[in-house]
Parts: sequence; structure tokens; C-alpha cells
Amino acid sequence: MHSIYSYIIVMAVVTYLIRMLPLTLIRREIKSNFIKSFLYYVPYATLAAMTFPAILHASDDMRASVCGFAVALALSFRKKSLLTVAVCACIAVFVVELIVI
Repeated sequence: MHSIYSYIIVMAVVTYLIRMLPLTLIRREIKSNFIKSFLYYVPYATLAAMTFPAILHASDDMRASVCGFAVALALSFRKKSLLTVAVCACIAVFVVELIVI
């Protein structure tokens, strides 16, 4: 049976390699506009890919989650603050759950 410490060590090494390899392998400035734009949007795409499923399953009722997402999307397109978007989305989910359940 494997020790939990071996799992922790493997995870630490993999995490370190992922962060260290780009710094050691790419020493010169990136000139390609395509690669620059790709690397610029990677954090946003990754955040969206991780957040979107959690948004849809945050509530017991999928309709409430979708309504909260729609409110958040509409307010964010109108350039509202993060706090305003989060609070209004939570209120929308709460109200829909009150109505539906």
C-alpha cells in the first residue's frame, strides 16, 4: 500500500515542474503575436472552464442556477462591479428557489 506522503511528493514535483519548465526552456522574448494572444487568454478560458460547471450545480434546482448565471452575465456585460454582480446573482437564485420550491 502506498503512503500518502508519496502522493504528496509526486504532486509537489509535478506542480513544481509545470511552473519551472516554461521559465527554464523559454529564455528569449516571444515574438509571435499568435502565441502572445493565446497565452493572454489562457487564464480567462481556464477560469471559465472551471467555473461554469460549478455555477450550474451550485443550487439544487438547475433553473435557479441558470437564472443566476443569466443575471450575472447581463450585469457583467454592463460593466458592474464584481460585488454587485455576485450579490445580484445570489439574490436571483434565492428568489427563483423561493418561487419554484
